[in-house]
Parts: sequence; C-alpha cells; structure tokens
Amino acid sequence: MNDADVSKQIQQMVRFIRQEAEEKANEISVSAEEEFNIEKLQIAEGEKKKIRQEYERKAKQVEVKRKIEYSMQLNASRLKVLQAQDDIITSMKEAAGKELVRVSEDKKAYKKLMKDFIVQSLIRLKEPAVLLRCREVDRKLVESVLEEAKKVYADKGFPSPKVTIDGVYLPPPPKGGDSHEAFCSGGVVLASQDGKIVCENTLDARLDVVFRQKLPQIRKSLLG
Repeated sequence: MNDADVSKQIQQMVRFIRQEAEEKANEISVSAEEEFNIEKLQIAEGEKKKIRQEYERKAKQVEVKRKIEYSMQLNASRLKVLQAQDDIITSMKEAAGKELVRVSEDKKAYKKLMKDFIVQSLIRLKEPAVLLRCREVDRKLVESVLEEAKKVYADKGFPSPKVTIDGVYLPPPPKGGDSHEAFCSGGVVLASQDGKIVCENTLDARLDVVFRQKLPQIRKSLLG
C-alpha cells in the first residue's frame, strides 16, 4: 500500500472517530439537557410545593386570626349587651326604689301595710316571743298597730305572741340624690328571741325579691 492509500485510510479513520465523537458528544449533550430539564422541573415543583404549603400555612393563620378576632368582637358585643341590660335593670330598680319612698307618704295606706307586714312576719316565724325592729320614724306607727296585728294573728288560731320593739332601729328613709348611706324605705324586720330566725319584711327587701323573681322575664323583654 502506497503512502497515498495509507493517508486516505488514516483520514477516513479520523473522520469516523470524529463522527463517533460528535455523535457521542450529541448524546451526552441531549442526555445532559434532559437531566437538566428533569432536575429543573423537580426543583420548580419542589418550590411550587413549598409556596403552596407556605400559602396554606399563612391562609390558616389568617383564618385562625379572623376567627379569634370575630370571637373577641362577638364576646365584646355580648358584654356590651349584657352591660346595657344590667344598666337598664339597675335604672328600673332605682326608679322603683324611688317610688317606694312615696308609699310611706300615704299615712292611711302605710299604716294598714305595716299592720299586714307584722301579721305576715308573725305567721312566718310562729314564735311565742319575737323582737321587732323598725325605722325610728315608724316607731309610733308600729306601736299604734301592734295590738291589732297580734289580734289578727291570734284569730288565725295561733297563741298571742310577746312582741318587743327593739331599741336599735332600721336605717332612716333615703335622703335622695346620690347619697350612698344605708337607708330603709319602710317596713319591719322580726326575729326570734335567739336571733336564729329572721323575717325581713321591708319594702326594699320585697323589691329585691320581686326583681329576682322577675329578672328572667325582664331580660327576655329587653332582648325582644
């Protein structure tokens, strides 16, 4: 084989090797491109997942915060409603208390009321001897109706009791205005001699009882 043939064969081998190299390089490039795209896609999906998770986490935080704020606002509104109800009830009771003062101004009606209060208290106690306490301004009135009250009590089949008017008096009538001193709008308090049984039959005590009994109805009326 002459030099020209040898050279030709060498050139062919070089071209073949170069072609294989190029093909291999292309395969490597394509494979690398595919791997790159797959990895890029995986990274993108991973980041998307992180973003979705972060969004869901923040969305839950926002929802929890919204529920907490709503609950706080609802509780605050309920407290305001309850406070408004209490203010109205307090005002109603204060207005009723002021009206009680007028009860004792009607001398004839108040005299009968005091007699009835004493009779009721005696029936509740059913004691042979009791201690009676009243306001100092009502002492003469109590003395004037006491015997008649004892007679009414006895006419109901009970033995006539011994009633002692206490020298310690109930608080005086309310002074009016914004005075916070103790007061009594009228009525009596009777107790057994040993003080273990007490019957508070004052106008203020009766008002408290009525309000306690009517409170559910009053609240229902306020709520509509």
